Amino acid sequence: MPLVGVVVASHSVRVAEGIVELALQMAREQAPDIRVIAAGGAADGSLGEDPGRIAEAIQAADAGAGVVVVVDFNGAVHATRFALESLLDPALAERVRVSGGPLVEGAVFAAVQASVGDDLETVHATAEAAAAYDKHVAD
Repeated sequence: MPLVGVVVASHSVRVAEGIVELALQMAREQAPDIRVIAAGGAADGSLGEDPGRIAEAIQAADAGAGVVVVVDFNGAVHATRFALESLLDPALAERVRVSGGPLVEGAVFAAVQASVGDDLETVHATAEAAAAYDKHVAD
């Protein structure tokens, strides 16, 4: 059964790659074939966002069950929307959800949820719910 993929869209190549590394360490034990793909930085590797890079990451992350894209800032949201509306096949774009949850927790929680075979809507909801994750800082 194909798994939901996860894309980490960040303004920074290094941030995206680091989060992917962490998410894969957490999820691969359950599902060695989980797809978690970085889409960080502008086309030249500087800080920024690149809709083409995000579209390529979505294509690489999709195994047929859909993709959750976790974004860092508003610019990444706009770049992802542009990729969905202008660069991707509409059938694939329909299987993509963009999460406004926190970047690190959202990506890791989504990858772990996807690794157990949950569907697109559940994986997306998990990334979104990461915003309410209590780190018990005040304890």
